[in-house]
Amino acid sequence: MKTRTEFPRAIRLIEHVEIPLSDGVRLSAMIWLPKDAEQRPVPAILEYLPYRKRDGTTERDALNHPYFAGHGYAAIRVDMRGAGDSEGVLRGEYLKQEQDDALEVLAWIAAQSWCTGSIGMIGISWGGFNGLQIAARRPPELKAVISLCSTDDRYADDVHFMGGCLLVDKFAWGSTMFSINATPPDPLLVGDRWRDLWLGRLNESGFWLEEWHRRQRRDDLYKHGSICEDYGAIQCPVYLVGGWMDGYSNPIFRMMEHLTCPKKALIGPWAHKYPNFAEPGPRIGFLQESLRWWDKWLKGIETGILDEPPLRAWIQDPVPPRTHYAERPGRWVAEACWPIAEAKPLTLTLGDGVLADRAGGPELRLSICSPQTIGLAAGKWCPYGVEADEPGDQREEAGGSLVFDSAPMTEPLELLGAPILHLDVAADRPAAFVAATLSEVLPDGSATRLSYGLLNLTHRDGHVDLKPLEPGTRYQVTIRLNELGQRIGAGNRLRLALSNAYWPIVWPSPEKTTLSVATTLSRLDLPVRRARPEDAQLRPFEPVENAPTLRKTALRQGASEFTITRDLKTEEVEMFRLQDDGLTQIDDFNWTYGVRAERRYRIHPDDPLSAKAETRWRKEYQRGDFHIAIETHTTMSVSATELILTGKLTAHESEAHTFSREWSFRIPRDHL
Repeated sequence: MKTRTEFPRAIRLIEHVEIPLSDGVRLSAMIWLPKDAEQRPVPAILEYLPYRKRDGTTERDALNHPYFAGHGYAAIRVDMRGAGDSEGVLRGEYLKQEQDDALEVLAWIAAQSWCTGSIGMIGISWGGFNGLQIAARRPPELKAVISLCSTDDRYADDVHFMGGCLLVDKFAWGSTMFSINATPPDPLLVGDRWRDLWLGRLNESGFWLEEWHRRQRRDDLYKHGSICEDYGAIQCPVYLVGGWMDGYSNPIFRMMEHLTCPKKALIGPWAHKYPNFAEPGPRIGFLQESLRWWDKWLKGIETGILDEPPLRAWIQDPVPPRTHYAERPGRWVAEACWPIAEAKPLTLTLGDGVLADRAGGPELRLSICSPQTIGLAAGKWCPYGVEADEPGDQREEAGGSLVFDSAPMTEPLELLGAPILHLDVAADRPAAFVAATLSEVLPDGSATRLSYGLLNLTHRDGHVDLKPLEPGTRYQVTIRLNELGQRIGAGNRLRLALSNAYWPIVWPSPEKTTLSVATTLSRLDLPVRRARPEDAQLRPFEPVENAPTLRKTALRQGASEFTITRDLKTEEVEMFRLQDDGLTQIDDFNWTYGVRAERRYRIHPDDPLSAKAETRWRKEYQRGDFHIAIETHTTMSVSATELILTGKLTAHESEAHTFSREWSFRIPRDHL
């Protein structure tokens, strides 16, 4: 990794600019500019987030935005309404207000004397989402987008649901935003009004978890901001970027199939981070790759980026299972279109513990009632690649699953796309789900997860018209597993494992259930890709270059912890994650902040209603006599008929209690 300290154009930083909106609210922006931009105006690149540019994304902003500015762009990082150093209150995610504000921000940027009027938007996760959503509004100033780790469907591929199953990440991420929404602006930037702005947030930002969990079907909450409702609304060019270890790789392939605008896609081995500093590696020169996109669409320079295949993916080689990888070996391949025109799936049928390449034999009825602890080796739904959050050895899950193994591969098999499972299944209760994992079994017996999929069987006909199961009735269902890019090694086996528990990825069914799988009509279609000589001729990515790292001082060291323990008396199992970032001073503006998060997930192997999730966050901000501390505590548990949520928010100013509020909700389960 190279740190770039000299650029084609010298830059300057404007630490705080207030962008006025039509309703009187002012948004805070940090702007990196070429020093001569007033004399030689430049296009602009906007990143628009609720994550606090002062401390939340400061470190990555320092790596990315000055780099763009040094290559002839205005790089602009804006705190959204109610976030960081901006005025107002943030009342939800991806609201129309957020988009309306962005349209005014784009118009303001385009009108500045240092801007040519051409603007691009870049962002990861929330910023990747809203780049697409704002593009669908067709603002004339927005000429191109780079969207990382984002989605086209907020119901099917976001923190809320997976296959109609309720993700635990809905609670975990909602708890994260609960803590972020309570944080103060910096008095050095906003002056004496900081306290009024902060109190407004404490009093009015609310408890998003209640609405999120009350809305359990694919309704207007999720349709809003889902560009799959009208792919044709996006007309400006879009570069889609993600990683196999991330939770948002599936939408890239759907958007490549359905978007009609100029488009390009890049899928690496990465988790939920920018590819210039993500793990698992290999990292790439993503900032240089981004400049090729921006130069083409914002400056009209022919960079050759459109002469290359529109989809590029990292095919991963076999590796032993680990909960964290620094690097995943493999190679880059490319496709001229998606779906692959000549692709033919490899079909494997389910037998008595085997995956066979031909049907035959009598029909078998195989049953499974999984312990509720299946899923503890699954890692996080959306790994960040900075801790032990990736899937571990899937042997640990085999004993509580129906397992089907292929014969050893006689030669390598390359897969690119989504495995599709067709299942003939029955359940003994009116509500049940299926978890399907696909793993590569190595010669030593260890099993590395390649992909997985979930289906709430009451959602078998869609996510709106839900239907309880008739116990004992057979249903033919299709489960689309996550997209993957993988080379299966010669001598290795493929393993399909089916369970009806996957904690703490999703919440359990309201009762213990037994699934019965009939083998005759059950099969697995694998997305085989034929290797091509032109793969070896792809243009290599440039080595990583970043702008200089943020100047900071660690005032207190952080710590992390990950444990899974079993209570010998109660047999309850607890997963515990601690992420303590310590206390850090940002030297350039003497701002100190600290973040600590604890997450606990408990369950009894024989009781689905014992599931409980709990988070505790502490955030603190300091400068001189200014000292703010925020603590949040959220819990979620379930009964057979309800989701049970609690929340508590406490805020202190200079050790004095300033604010406290508690929330409690019991929400009816709707086919969960």
